[in-house]
Formats: sequence, C-alpha cells, structure tokens
Amino acid sequence: MPLPKTSQTGEMLPASHVRQRYAISDMTLWRWEKDPKLDFPKPIRINGRRYWRLADIQDFEIRQSSQQEAA
Repeated sequence: MPLPKTSQTGEMLPASHVRQRYAISDMTLWRWEKDPKLDFPKPIRINGRRYWRLADIQDFEIRQSSQQEAA
C-alpha cells in the first residue's frame, strides 16, 4: 500500500505503519497518544483515519534515544 504524501508536510504514515514500526498494538498506540509524559506526536485525522508526519515520528525517536542515553 503506498503511503499518502502531502506537498507541504512531507511523507505521512498511517496508523498501521506506525504500529508496524514499533511492533505495538492499536491499544498501545492509543495509550501513547494519551500519555502527556511520553509526548508522542499527535495524529492528523483525515476522514476519521489517523496519520503521522514521518518527520514528527523521527523527532520523537530522537528525543526518546537522547532520554535513554541520559538515564
């Protein structure tokens, strides 16, 4: 399935690809969205479906790796 793209925001990942990226369930993804301490990027909703900007996901990963290195 091709990834949706937007000209202004770059590559977009649907929820299924985000779940595959982290090997998590939809419930875990929902919990990550709701956890303010985790600061997981907010999804963009299009026709009731959730999408994330790839750049936002990559920023999240960088923040997480820097927090783990500091611990």
